[in-house]
Amino acid sequence: MSNSFFKVLRPGINSTYQDKGRFGLQHLGIAAGGCMDNESFSFVNAILGNKETEGVIEFAYQGPLLKLIKGRTKIAITGNVVFKIIYSNTKTIDGQTDRSYNLEEGDAIDILATKESVYGYLSVKGGFDLKPFCNSVSTLIKGKIGPNEGKKIGNGDNIFIKNENTDKKIFLIHPASSSSNIIRVLKGPQYQYFSKDSQKNFLSQNYNVTNLTDRMGMRLEGPALKNIVNPNIRSEGIIKGAIQVPEDGQPIVLLTDHPTIGGYPKIANVASVDYDLLVQKKPRTSILFKCIELKEAEQLYHEKQKKISKIIKDIEEVN
Repeated sequence: MSNSFFKVLRPGINSTYQDKGRFGLQHLGIAAGGCMDNESFSFVNAILGNKETEGVIEFAYQGPLLKLIKGRTKIAITGNVVFKIIYSNTKTIDGQTDRSYNLEEGDAIDILATKESVYGYLSVKGGFDLKPFCNSVSTLIKGKIGPNEGKKIGNGDNIFIKNENTDKKIFLIHPASSSSNIIRVLKGPQYQYFSKDSQKNFLSQNYNVTNLTDRMGMRLEGPALKNIVNPNIRSEGIIKGAIQVPEDGQPIVLLTDHPTIGGYPKIANVASVDYDLLVQKKPRTSILFKCIELKEAEQLYHEKQKKISKIIKDIEEVN
């Protein structure tokens, strides 16, 4: 282990440590959690040659301002993010996402904002020095589980790095981007609870993302969905992407830190292929749901994973 570390000069909005998640504990009331945007998470570690499961810093809207107090490291940032590198000699440059940067003692990273998106990711070569809980370093804030006592990264925190970096090579990745507002879904287990008109409206009318959105869920606003059977059901297990409909008829998409059980009928579930796309939608964004069958959803997901693997394979070294 090295003694290299950053000092947090500004924590940003909802900055936490995340990896792929903490699985196998939902029967104990602990959601898997993990990164919101799995694609961006995968890319930020791939650029640095890290393990694909290495913990990173996830931030929303505005990221942290970090100063490297001791040591040297290599960093990368992914997502649609505006940031600056502030070198110790007072030179400042505009950062470019999806590539690596070498930092020396005294340098700083200022992650200013995400652009037309919500989440961004920061990783360091070799990873942050974090203590796992149940084989994961993901932070579940509502359960106070994970590094930093299960809390958000705070002002004045020290962020330690596993290994000091001596490799000066720079690597660049070329991810594909999508701005589509069409979100593909599968019919939920209580799809038939809703009137024919509501089923039609759900799949043909726009819904707006509201400000009542966080890592746990995304409340939508649009045509009210009429339940013709029962607005409440016996509580049952829930997975991320499930779209619940409470008595007011306005859908709620359950996201990565979702509750493990729930008693509202579920009209649909977001297809895995579009989950990353959905979580990056900012409030006031309009989305349209499109229903697909399970076989197509599986095929689309496998095709997406192949594309991600090819992008990672084609990482380019910058001279």
